[in-house]
Amino acid sequence: MSIYPDIIPTAIKMLTALGVVLGGMLIVYYFSKRILKRQVGNSKGKMIRVLESSYIGVKKNISLVEIPGAILVLGITNDNISLLSKIENQEIIDGYKKVEKEKELLSFSDRLHQFSLKLKKTKSVQ
Repeated sequence: MSIYPDIIPTAIKMLTALGVVLGGMLIVYYFSKRILKRQVGNSKGKMIRVLESSYIGVKKNISLVEIPGAILVLGITNDNISLLSKIENQEIIDGYKKVEKEKELLSFSDRLHQFSLKLKKTKSVQ
């Protein structure tokens, strides 16, 4: 009779407990993704879309928000949202949409190629 527990049954119990915990986490993750996807969804087909956002300081950014017929340029801080400009010129809006569609249509290899070209340019400049 030994004072040490048998290694094999203890290892099986430990791996079973680990499998149950990981399985539970995967189930919660799966259902939360489905619920959140339904609630949040993507912005296609929505009336209001955030096109771009650029940080200019700590908790300060400028965002382009598309609404029907215009693009709003908003300044956003921690406690305030200000309208900086309203773009209503249809030519500018159409031009921005064209650029946005081109960005969406690029494949992974095209994006990787563009990124490598940018890296080569920055290395050649240095």
